Amino acid sequence: MQVTETLNSGLKREIKVVVPAGDMEAKLVERLNDAKDKVRLNGFRPGKVPLPHLRKVYGKSFMAEVVNEILTNSTRTIIAERGEKAAMQPEVTMTEDEKEAEKILAGGADFEFQLSYEIIPAIEIKDFSKIAVTRQVFDVPEAEIDDQVKRIAESSRSYEPKKGKAEEGDRVTIDYVGKIDGTPFNGGTGSDQPLVLGSKEFIPGFEDQLIGTKAGDEKVITVTFPENYGAAELAGKEATFDVTVKEVAKPGELEINDETAKNLGLESLERLREIVRGQVESQFGSMTRQKVKRQLLDQLDESYKFEAPSKLIEAEFNNIWTQVQRDLAAAGRTFADEETTEDEARTEYQRLAERRVRLGLVLAEIGEKAGVQVTDEEMQRALFDFVRRYPANQQQEVFEFYRGNPNALATLRAPIFEEKVIDHLLTQISVTDQKVSKEELMAEDEEEGGDEAKAEKKTKKAAAKKADDASAEEPKKKAAPKKKAAKEGDAE
Repeated sequence: MQVTETLNSGLKREIKVVVPAGDMEAKLVERLNDAKDKVRLNGFRPGKVPLPHLRKVYGKSFMAEVVNEILTNSTRTIIAERGEKAAMQPEVTMTEDEKEAEKILAGGADFEFQLSYEIIPAIEIKDFSKIAVTRQVFDVPEAEIDDQVKRIAESSRSYEPKKGKAEEGDRVTIDYVGKIDGTPFNGGTGSDQPLVLGSKEFIPGFEDQLIGTKAGDEKVITVTFPENYGAAELAGKEATFDVTVKEVAKPGELEINDETAKNLGLESLERLREIVRGQVESQFGSMTRQKVKRQLLDQLDESYKFEAPSKLIEAEFNNIWTQVQRDLAAAGRTFADEETTEDEARTEYQRLAERRVRLGLVLAEIGEKAGVQVTDEEMQRALFDFVRRYPANQQQEVFEFYRGNPNALATLRAPIFEEKVIDHLLTQISVTDQKVSKEELMAEDEEEGGDEAKAEKKTKKAAAKKADDASAEEPKKKAAPKKKAAKEGDAE
């Protein structure tokens, strides 16, 4: 086999490979001899099929197997012998001439093909001692736990029907029909809808106009949908709601005791507080870690500037861009709504994709040199956690797919590996703890993540606006979802 490098430019490589016809013939004869004692052909005793006849029957199919074997094995071997790592599976180019292909399969011509690929650049790991991060720590006070327990108890508070007018804190049960310019709009009706006045669950101004009403009252409420309302056809428009108050109920006494916990399936109030504390500390601990991780990745980004494989960047950009377009479409918004243009957004997300790829390669190199491993137990746990996100009737199918697909399984391994590398790095760098308030911990640092990380703010906020706004199904404001644990600028 003759191997000739035909291109060596930056990270791009092209290799021409020629396998002489004689070598192909030898591999074919070896296969034919191996098959001679196994095949069964009419008119011949086992093991007595003449080689020429066997070649006539199976020659082309066996030679096709030889070709595939050469492509699979030689590609891996050639790159390894060159001391290179391919960024992605090499592209293979062979003759497209049918007559030439026939000659190769018949053993009458050399088999030539070309490999095109990009290499992963050599990355020299630098001294970590110069990296310093500040770890913001919020010590959760008892008052925070008290507040969370109270909210849980509020959800199970009892209400008793009352006569007279509704006051703030009372619960009203209503039917309503929403209209714009006198015409009911899609999804604007509801019946037997409970609403605690003062909860701010409905769009601004709706609840206030129900204070003072009583059971049996009919009232026309006028409100204006927020400008950034999730349903674009309703955003900024004035609407009226024909409301019928069916019941007014006053809240019962708010009790926070062992009985409250038992109603929630727990043995005691102490156990409820213990669970709440664990959840609250985990939530704030996650915020702390992500801020530390962001600082660390930003400094790695500044320290490692090198050319990254263009194919990896292209693949990452396509993933980002698909999500951006999906988010904009779901929110009914455009790039102009986000005060940018498609070209500007593409440029920013291209930089973001490059950052991700570079950081991913750096973390991979650090992890490899540090001997970071993802255990089978960790992979099994990750797979089970992932599968549980699907409906019960689909879980087995999803499980089998991932178990039988190494490439799919690798997508679950990557985030585990990254977090373990981050854990390793945190033992190597300077980490200074800083006590902060809840507000300081939750505050978003506008400078974090660099320009690349901030690119998402141009368009990602469209999805957030949709989630934060009221649903078009009713005039009820939805609670804002939790923020992502990691910024888009972080490596994946």
